[in-house]
Amino acid sequence: MLRADNVHKIYKDGKRELHVLRGVSLELRKDEVITIVGPSGAGKSTLLHILGGIDKPSSGKVFLDNSDFYSLDDIKRARFRNQKIGFVFQFYYLLPDFTALENVMLPSLIGIRNTNDERRTTKNRAEVLLEDVGLGKRMRHRPSELSGGEQQRVAIARGLINNPKVLLCDEPTGNLDSEMGLEILNILFNLNKKNKTAIVIVTHDKEIARRADRIVEMKDGRII
Repeated sequence: MLRADNVHKIYKDGKRELHVLRGVSLELRKDEVITIVGPSGAGKSTLLHILGGIDKPSSGKVFLDNSDFYSLDDIKRARFRNQKIGFVFQFYYLLPDFTALENVMLPSLIGIRNTNDERRTTKNRAEVLLEDVGLGKRMRHRPSELSGGEQQRVAIARGLINNPKVLLCDEPTGNLDSEMGLEILNILFNLNKKNKTAIVIVTHDKEIARRADRIVEMKDGRII
């Protein structure tokens, strides 16, 4: 479903080159949960960003549903990414003046004609997702009124609002204590089973890694 073929990423700073990814190839199957582990600087987050269309590879290709992701122009790739891929980051990136419900709805509102029927459908789906992550009674609250764990739950619901093929998570429990991190982990795996969404998780947490269908270990820009 999602495939990277011989992906390289090189950042240039004047005459200096930093080779972050060195020929990475990876396949993600439908409904699968994989974790990407390795030391800091191994290229984990860079790979995740390239898989999600956030950062272009220097060479190599990425395919989602057999479409060559980076053959699309920027506008088409952004639309494709919005429809097919969800993101959850270590930092929640919630808009402070919006309620939890409004934050979850936002990615879907970007991609619709904004008719009353479409907005109603989006609102109903956002409410269901917030119920799924245990925030049915907190959806009218703003981020400042929510705990860190609750904000991450909002971010997970937001990542799923467009019913994506794959959810990409970059250290989703990194800012949480162990108990809250376990709750977020359980939510992710339960949503994988319920929604049949494939999930890629970049993590340093061995507990998360052990629960995945497959562990991908990286070092020095390569899968080892």
